[in-house]
This record gives sequence, C-alpha cells and structure tokens, in this order.
Amino acid sequence: SGLTITVTGKEELAPISGVPEEHIKNRLVRIFKPARNTMQSGSANTHHWEMEFEARERWENPLMGWSSTADPLSNMKVSFASEAEAIDFCEKNGWQWYIEVPKETKPKVKNYGVNFSWNKRTRVSTK
Repeated sequence: SGLTITVTGKEELAPISGVPEEHIKNRLVRIFKPARNTMQSGSANTHHWEMEFEARERWENPLMGWSSTADPLSNMKVSFASEAEAIDFCEKNGWQWYIEVPKETKPKVKNYGVNFSWNKRTRVSTK
C-alpha cells in the first residue's frame, strides 16, 4: 500500500501506446505557434503552441473526388501551453520534431491626429 515506483531515465510511450510501428517511425512533427486570425484584430488564440504531422501519401477518391489518406495522424493537431511541453510529448512518443520559430511583430506607433492631417503623404483618402 505504501509502494513507490521510480522510473530512471527517459520514459518512452511508443512501445506501449498500441499505435502501429509504421505510424511511429520516421514521423516528422512541426511545432509552431498558430497565426493570428485575419478576420480579427486581436491576438487571441495565438498564445499557445501546436504540433502537426507532415503530410503523407494522399489520393483522390475516384467516386466522389474527395481527398483520401491512409494516415490516421495526418489530421491530428495537439495544443500545448509551452514549447517545452510539445517537445517532451514528441520525444516520449519517439517522433522527430522541428520548431518553426514565429516572426516577432513590431507594433506600429500611430498618432490619432494623423487621421485628420492635411499632409498628402499621411492623409487617408475617402474617395
């Protein structure tokens, strides 16, 4: 009842996960921060990291013309609170990974008075 089990070294989930070996070996995972929604001006839903697998073989279904794949992991996206969590998850599952570093955006300093300027270079036309 007071038994404690300690695991030394790195734990790997791949052998006990039940996923076929062909879906584990030679998989490349892209870890990235999602882009901002272009329909919104805010930066919501961009403060987390996501991982997605590289595309494997796809084909067009001859009957309906739909895109088909035999890869069950191709449509899986997983979100993480930090970059380190995503890396740990990939290493535990035995997947190779790379990080796509997000581009830093520099805020443009604007003055409210520029909207009403008579200067042709800064004035916004309404025509």
